[in-house]
Amino acid sequence: MGAMQDNTEIEMAAASGPCAGIPADHMAFIRQVLDRVGDKWSMLIVAVLQDGPLRYTDLQRQIPGISQRMLTHTLQQLQQDGLITRAAYAEVPPRVEYALAPLGVGLHEIVMQLIGWAADHHDEIQVNRARAGAPRSRVRSRS
Repeated sequence: MGAMQDNTEIEMAAASGPCAGIPADHMAFIRQVLDRVGDKWSMLIVAVLQDGPLRYTDLQRQIPGISQRMLTHTLQQLQQDGLITRAAYAEVPPRVEYALAPLGVGLHEIVMQLIGWAADHHDEIQVNRARAGAPRSRVRSRS
């Protein structure tokens, strides 16, 4: 074989199914992306940013249960992947806002469908968990 590699010999991740058209050497990266965008905090941040830029404290208020450390970490990861933007303004006190980047806007609709599905099937899933003997999820009051 010469200096050029024959592209017809690309190993695919699977012979059939949703991974069939994906080269095997892309699968590790795709799993990383799915882990990131499928994380509960990432999905909730993408959902909350739907109406425009928010400050850090506004994000924290709108996402009950997220710790400061987890919010900071998740924002950094989402920014690293180009899903959100971070804008710092030279004001006193300093102001930082987070917004959906174009890539994040494309993800937003998918995230909202998943959140809607989970909300729509809440009762049914709780019944199934109880039937299977799984512990019920704890719900915190918003007081």
